[in-house]
Amino acid sequence: MSLSHPKITVYIASHNYGNYLEAAIESVLRQTMDDWELLIFDDNSTDNTSEIMKLYDGAPKIRLFNAEGVGLPGVCNLAIKEAKGEMLIRLDGDDIFDENILLVLANHLDRDPNCAMVFPDYYLMDEYGHVFSQERRERIYADNHMLDAPANGACFLIRKNILEEIGGYREDLGAQDGFDLWTRLLNNYKISNINLPLFYYRRHQKNLTENTKHIIDARRQIKLDAIAENIEQFRPIIGFIPCRAHYDFAPNLWKQELRNKNLLEYSIEKCLRSKIFDHIVVAADTRQVQTTMDKFDDPRLSFHDRKPEETVRSARLTSTLENMCRQLDPSLKGTTVTAYLQAPFVRTQTLEEAISTLVLNGSTSSMGVEEVQDRMFKRSSHGLQPMNKISNFASDFDAIYREANTCFAIKNSNLKSGSLMGSQIVHFIVSSDEYFFIHSQQNLKIADILMNGGLKL
Repeated sequence: MSLSHPKITVYIASHNYGNYLEAAIESVLRQTMDDWELLIFDDNSTDNTSEIMKLYDGAPKIRLFNAEGVGLPGVCNLAIKEAKGEMLIRLDGDDIFDENILLVLANHLDRDPNCAMVFPDYYLMDEYGHVFSQERRERIYADNHMLDAPANGACFLIRKNILEEIGGYREDLGAQDGFDLWTRLLNNYKISNINLPLFYYRRHQKNLTENTKHIIDARRQIKLDAIAENIEQFRPIIGFIPCRAHYDFAPNLWKQELRNKNLLEYSIEKCLRSKIFDHIVVAADTRQVQTTMDKFDDPRLSFHDRKPEETVRSARLTSTLENMCRQLDPSLKGTTVTAYLQAPFVRTQTLEEAISTLVLNGSTSSMGVEEVQDRMFKRSSHGLQPMNKISNFASDFDAIYREANTCFAIKNSNLKSGSLMGSQIVHFIVSSDEYFFIHSQQNLKIADILMNGGLKL
C-alpha cells in the first residue's frame, strides 16, 4: 500500500467513548487487509478519550484529530476532507470491526464498479462486549425489493467520490445521518449488501439511537426534504377526516370534547397546519359537522356528504374515498391521507410522514405502525405456532407490526380497482405517545386527563 494513497480510509468518531475506544482501534489494526489508513477524531470528549488516543500517536497509518464538538455529522464531513483513500468507512468509537470487514467489502466494490455503497450484517453486543443477537438484512434487489429499511448508519463502505457528489453529510439534523445518506443514494446509485456479520454494534444507554423522539423528528425531516422534487407528481394531496353520526360508542363521536375542543377540531387543526395538503375534507353523514368547520377560514377545507350506508362499522372506506376523490381528483392521480379523529395525539408531522414515506418508496400506500416486541402465536392443526421470532438471529423479514390506528396514505389510483391499500404497503414507525386510540368512554376520559396533563399536539 501507499501511505499517501491508501485504498480505504477508516475513521473513528469518539465523544466520551473512552471506555470502548481502544477495542475499536485495535479491531482496525487486526484487519486481514493492509491497504488502509485510520483517522481518529476526539469530538470534545470529557472522559479519557484523549489519553487512549495518545497511545497511538505517531503509529503508522494513523492520524489523530481534535474535532472540538462539531457533532457526528460534522466529524463525518471532516473525515471526507482529510481522507486519502478512494473508499471510506466509519467505525463508531463504541463499536468493533470483524477482522475481515475491509477485505470483504472492498472486494465487493472492486468487483462491481457500478456499486456506490455496500453494507454487511452485524452482531449486537452489550456494553460489556457480550454478543446477544445477530441482525440480518435480506438481499436487496434479490429477496428484498422494498428499500424502506436503511443500512446501519456506520460500518458501510462507500466510494469517496460519491460522498462528494451528494454533498457529504447534513449537519442540521443531529441524528439519522445514515438514513439521510440512504435517501439521497437509493434512487440514483446502486447499493449492495452482504449477508455476513462483519461488525459488532454495541447497545448501551449512551446510544444516540435510544433518543426515540429526536430520531423520529430527524427521520421525518429527511423524508420531506428527499421528496421535495417529486411531490408534485402525487398531487392533489388530500387530507381526509371520516365522521359519522352513529355506530361509535357515543353518537356523533366527533363532537366529544377534550380540553374544550371537540375531536373534529383537533383533526382539522393538525391538517391545516401542514402546507402539503391541497384539500382537507370532512366526510360525514350529518351536516352538523359544519358548525365545527365554520370555525376555520381556509379555502382548502370542504365538506363531503357521506352516504349513511357507507358509515356502517363493517363497511370499508373505499366507497367513501372514491366518491370524494372523483370530485377533487377526477383522474385519480393524487394521494390521500386518512386521519382518524379518534387518535387526537397524532401530530401534523405524522400525517406528512405518511405522504413522504409513500412518495419516497414509490409504493401504493403507507401505514403508521408499532413493532410488536412480544412473542405472537397463531393456532394451527398442531397447536400454537410462533408468528415472530424471538431469538439470537433476526432478519428484517421477522418483524411483526401492528397498525397504530393513527393515519395512512394511499395513491388514489388504487381506488380504480376497488382496492384501498394496493399491492405495495410500506410502513413508518409511530412514537408511542401518538397511538392512543379512543374506542370507549374510559379511553375518552383517559385522553382528557392526558391532554390536561400537558401533552401538546
